[in-house]
Amino acid sequence: MSLKKNVVANYLGQGWRALMGLAFIPLYIQYLGVEAYGLIGIFAILQAWLALLDMGMRPALGRDMARFTGGAHDPQAIRDLLRSVEVIGITIAGAVALGIWAASGWLASDWLAAKNLPAEAVARAFTVMGAVTALSFIESIYGSSIGGLQRQVQQNVITSVMATARGFGTVGVLVWVSPTIEAFFIWQGLISLITVALFAGAVYGALPPGHRSARFSISALMGIWRFAAGTTAITLLALLLTQTDKILLSRLLSLESFAYYSLAGIAANALYMLVGPVAAAFFPRFTELVTRGDDLALRAVYHHGAQLVTVLMGTAATVLMVFGDRVLTLWTADPALAHRVAPLMAVLALGTLFNGLMWMPYQMQLAHGWTTLTVKINIVAVGILIPAILSVVPQYGAIGAAWVWVTLNAGYLVFGVHFIHRRLLPREKWRWYSQDIFIPLAAATVTVGFCRWATPHQTLGRLGEFGVLLISLSCVLLAAALAAPCVRTQLARYVPGQFKSRFNAAKMV
Repeated sequence: MSLKKNVVANYLGQGWRALMGLAFIPLYIQYLGVEAYGLIGIFAILQAWLALLDMGMRPALGRDMARFTGGAHDPQAIRDLLRSVEVIGITIAGAVALGIWAASGWLASDWLAAKNLPAEAVARAFTVMGAVTALSFIESIYGSSIGGLQRQVQQNVITSVMATARGFGTVGVLVWVSPTIEAFFIWQGLISLITVALFAGAVYGALPPGHRSARFSISALMGIWRFAAGTTAITLLALLLTQTDKILLSRLLSLESFAYYSLAGIAANALYMLVGPVAAAFFPRFTELVTRGDDLALRAVYHHGAQLVTVLMGTAATVLMVFGDRVLTLWTADPALAHRVAPLMAVLALGTLFNGLMWMPYQMQLAHGWTTLTVKINIVAVGILIPAILSVVPQYGAIGAAWVWVTLNAGYLVFGVHFIHRRLLPREKWRWYSQDIFIPLAAATVTVGFCRWATPHQTLGRLGEFGVLLISLSCVLLAAALAAPCVRTQLARYVPGQFKSRFNAAKMV
């Protein structure tokens, strides 16, 4: 499967999943209420922290699946590794579900500050939430395996179909069965169970048969322990860096206020839907080229991926920051809600953009099996972040935490990039800063500013607002794409080719 097809498949699949996830949020708030939606925000935190418990085995498994495609493993060895990770993953998932059930009463009564939801209902929601979180954990093991095998078209077909069932089915349950948070999570669990079964079948169907049945193997796990340990440390520190604000705010704010922050975070985190597909497609390619020792191709693919991330994520982020109030009003159909959320979303979007720009250098580190740099940088960042959050949040609230997020990721762009390029790509740093990042972002920023200046201040109605946003987005995307050399070259090759093929087809007719 070509890199281009994987990128396209990832965008179509993740884009559809993002649409299914975002489109129904206003309905969830309508049927469940803002407080209950705050519990969905807590669910997102649980899923994020659960990634820590795989002890780095899931990303290590994905990397070794990619190395298998490059000839580094035989079929029996990779099957044994998969079975070993499965056994440990299922054990951890079961323990997590039981642990959340045991703590559900304390979480409902002592941690959260719910005003309208009874503690018993919140506790039941946590119990079901634990089971769904455990299933999502198992699902991620198989998802990582499919991605590593570069079967991302198949992966995205499955996830898109299940995302559709998840979104429409949830609304159907809330409308026709029970408009409760417990019913919401029960449906999520059912869909996750089906998804696990489909993913498991896809992974085993893609692997060649071994000479015997797969079995648990300590030696297979020992082969990935160093990389897994490094990614575990990175995951722990990344969670501290990205989730500390949410944990503190869930305690310091009312559940309703936390729901507003969660909504802003979801809108800003939607930007990852633009960088995630690129990273998922390019990481196995990086790993394959590193395994083969093809440095020339590796550098070319690296800059191509970095510019693609900047063009796509930079376009969406600048539009979200400048047109945030109009985007939220169009999405939620609630101007008052949009007014409360837009300032938070703009700041969080800026920090998320900075974070997303680091994804391609980070994938390059993982492809080389080098994790210690990120561990060291994140230890320093956590030492700065936690005192900053504790001092800023009580005084400035949620907006203060958002600005800490921006400052943190700006530091990564300055310090992290220097050390990554110095070791792995010593002559590529300034090209990354200038051609891959600065020039496309500058073009996007100037264009979005002009679009906002040219847009009428009065409300244009839903159709008119959608038209303004679509035209602005298209203009910013075109400007950023033309400013990025690799992307511009690809367009120059693709567009004339399309015109030529259509012209020849017309002549034949």
